[in-house]
Amino acid sequence: MKAKVLFAVLVIVSLLACQQEENEVRLTTYVDPFIGTGGHGHVFPGATTPFGMVQLSPVNGVNGWDWVSGYHTSSTELVGFAHMCLSGTGIGDLADLLILPTNQKVVSDTTAGGRSFLQNYKADYTHDKEMAEPGYYMVDLLNSGIKAELTTSRRVGMHQYTFREGERSVIIDLGHAINWDKPIDTYIKKESDTRFVGYRKSAGWAKEQWLYFVIETNQSVQNFSVVEGGEVKSSAELKGTDTRAVLSFDKTLTGPLLMKVGLSSASIDGARLSIEKEMPGWDFTAQRQKASDIWQKELEKIKVTTAEEDVKTIFYTALYHSMIAPYVHSDHNSEYKGLDGKVNKAEGFERYTVFSLWDTFRASHPLFTIVQEDKVRDFIHSFMAIYREGGLLPVWELVGNETGCMIGYHAIPVIADAWQKGLITDIDGNELLEAMVASAMADIEGLKFYREYEYIPADLENESVSKALEYAYDDWCIAQMAKSLGNDEVYQTFIKRAGYYKNHFDASTGFMRGKLANGEWKKDFDPLFSSHRDDEYVEGNAWQYSWFAPHDIKGLVNLQGGTESFVTKLDSLFTIDEAVKGEHASPDISGLIGQYAQGNEPSHHVAYAYNYVGMPWKTAERVDEIHRTMYTTEPDGLCGNEDCGQMSAWYVLSSMGFYPVNPADGNYILGSPLFDEAEITLANGKNFVISTQNNSPENIYIQSASLNGRVLERSWFNHQEMMKGGELKLVMGGSPNKDWGTTQLPPSMTK
Repeated sequence: MKAKVLFAVLVIVSLLACQQEENEVRLTTYVDPFIGTGGHGHVFPGATTPFGMVQLSPVNGVNGWDWVSGYHTSSTELVGFAHMCLSGTGIGDLADLLILPTNQKVVSDTTAGGRSFLQNYKADYTHDKEMAEPGYYMVDLLNSGIKAELTTSRRVGMHQYTFREGERSVIIDLGHAINWDKPIDTYIKKESDTRFVGYRKSAGWAKEQWLYFVIETNQSVQNFSVVEGGEVKSSAELKGTDTRAVLSFDKTLTGPLLMKVGLSSASIDGARLSIEKEMPGWDFTAQRQKASDIWQKELEKIKVTTAEEDVKTIFYTALYHSMIAPYVHSDHNSEYKGLDGKVNKAEGFERYTVFSLWDTFRASHPLFTIVQEDKVRDFIHSFMAIYREGGLLPVWELVGNETGCMIGYHAIPVIADAWQKGLITDIDGNELLEAMVASAMADIEGLKFYREYEYIPADLENESVSKALEYAYDDWCIAQMAKSLGNDEVYQTFIKRAGYYKNHFDASTGFMRGKLANGEWKKDFDPLFSSHRDDEYVEGNAWQYSWFAPHDIKGLVNLQGGTESFVTKLDSLFTIDEAVKGEHASPDISGLIGQYAQGNEPSHHVAYAYNYVGMPWKTAERVDEIHRTMYTTEPDGLCGNEDCGQMSAWYVLSSMGFYPVNPADGNYILGSPLFDEAEITLANGKNFVISTQNNSPENIYIQSASLNGRVLERSWFNHQEMMKGGELKLVMGGSPNKDWGTTQLPPSMTK
C-alpha cells in the first residue's frame, strides 16, 4: 500500500514539474532583435544562430552610415535578403548574396547599364507586418503579396516564400553591394533543376572576400535565366562582375517555395557540405524550432529574476547581441580563406572571424571567459592562425582580411586574460608571447615613435594620444604574460612601456594631451574638441580619453594630485554641461552624461573608477544612471553602435552588478545590480549566484556583501572566486553606506 501511495506522489510531483516547465516563459521571448535597428545601433534584425556564419537578414538597398548592417528601421523598402551581415559596426560591408522573391515577370532593363534593374522589383513593407525572434525573421512584402520567412543553422540559411498571386520567381543578385563594397568576380551556374552553385568575390572594407554558395530548392525551376547589364538571357551559367540570375517556378504550384543556401569561404564543395551536414531536410518549422532551441540553451546560461519586464527584455536582448559575433569562418572541411590569400585548414579548432577587438576586448571577451570557455579556445587559435598567415595578431580581422581599422593590438589582452584564467592549455605560452611581442615591435601606427620618444609626437602621428595610451595598456598585458612564463627580460621591457601613458599627461590642464616631437605641448588645446579620426584622439576628446589607464588607476590618481583632486575631476566628467566642440566632431561620441560617452568604448570602464579610491557608492550612482537612461526597449534603445557585442556585453555584466575595469587582470569591480538574482551556469558545471536583498529601482547602493557566507568588505571579487561557484549576496539600500568597500581597494599597478 505504501508503495502505491509513494508511486502516486511521484506521478503528481512529475506532472506538476512538467506543468511548471510548460508554463515557464522561454527566455527567447524576451529577446527583441529590433532593439538597436534604429538610432545609430547598426544591428540587423534577421535570423542567425550563436556565432554563426550566416546572418540572413533584410537589406534596404540604402548606402549610408546607418545602413552598415544593410537595415535601418527608418526604411520601408527592401531589395532582398542577404546571407552575411555585420552587427553594429561603424563601417559597412558584407550584405552578400542577395535573394529577392517577386510575383512579377522579370524582364530586361539595361537602363544605366543595368544598375537600376533590381529597383524594379524592390519590395514595400511596414513594421507592423514584420517580426523577428532568435533564429527567425518574417515580413509581408506588400506590393507582391509574398510572405517571406527566414531561419538558419550555423552555415545554412533557409527561406520560405508563400506566394499569393502572380509569378513565382526569385532573383539571385551577386552584384549588389553596400557602402565601400564592390564585386570583383562573381559566378553562378545551374547544376540541376533544384541546385545552383557559384561564388562572389568582392573588395571593400575586407579587401579580398570570398563567398562560395550552393542553393537548393524544394521545387523544380521551370526557367533559369541569367542577367548581365540588365539584360535577361537564357544560359546555364554566367561569370562577371555584376552577375544575377532569375529562378522562375511553375505558378500553378501550391505550397511555399523553400530554399536552402549553404556557405563556405573556401569552396563550393564546402558550401555543399554545409547543407548536407546541417540541413538535409525541408521542414522549415522544425529548423526554426531548432534555431530557437539553440538560442534558448545559450540564454539559459544566465538566468535573471526581476519584476521589471522591460529590464528583462533589455538584458536578454543584450545577451543575444553579445553572442552574434565573432562568426565561424571555417567550413565542415575545416577549410577557410586565410589572410595569405590561400585556402587554409583549421587543424583541431574552428576558425572564427569578425574580430572587432578595439571594442570587444573590454567586456565581450571577459564575458566569453565566463559563459563561452570552449569558444575562447577557438578564438585564441584563430588569432594565432592569423598571426602565422599575416605576421601580426589581428587588429580588426574581417572574413580572412586584416582591415587595420582602429588602434592598439588588442588581441593581446584577450590572450593574456584567457592564459591567466587557465583557458589555453594546448598552445605553448612562449609562442603566444612571441606573437604578442611581434605585434608590439612592429613599425606601424606610430609604434616606432612610441619606442623612440616614450610617447607619440602629435606632429608625427595622427591620433597620437589614444594610440600611446592603448599601447601602454597592451604592453602591461605583455608584461604579465612574460612574468607568468618567467621571462624577466620581456617583462622589464614591457612593464616600463606600460608607464609611457604618463608622458602624455599635462599637469597644468589635468588632461592627456598631444605633445610635439620637441617636447612641447601642442598649442590651442581644448579638452572638448573633437575632429573625427583627425586629431590626437580616436572617436573622442581629452575628457573621454584622459581616464584610459585601466591597468594603473592608482597612477591616474597620482597624476591628478591625489584622491580628492581625482574625484573632483571624475565628478566633473559626468556633470560638465558643455557640449563637444568641433565642426567635424566624431559622431561616435554619443550617449552623453556630461562628457562621459556611453555610446563609445573608451568610456566604458570609467564609472567604476570610483571604487579604486574607496567610493563605490559613486560608482553605483553613475552605473545606475547609465542602466536607466542609455538602454531601452525601443529600436533606438542603444545609445551608440553595438560594435559586434561590446555595447551589449557592458550591459550584461554591469546589470548583474560587476564589470572588468582591467579586462585582463581577472578582477570584477562591483557597481549596482538591477536584478533580485542572477544565476550564471559556469562551464565547469557549477553555478555562481548574485543575489540581492532589498533590491529595487530606488535601492541602488550596496550596504554590505558576503561571498559564500563570509563577509566581503571589498568592492570586488575575482574570476577564481567565481569559478568555485556559490553565492555573492548583496544587501541593497536607498542611501550610501560610505564605510563599505573602503578598506581593501581593487588591485592596480603601483608606481
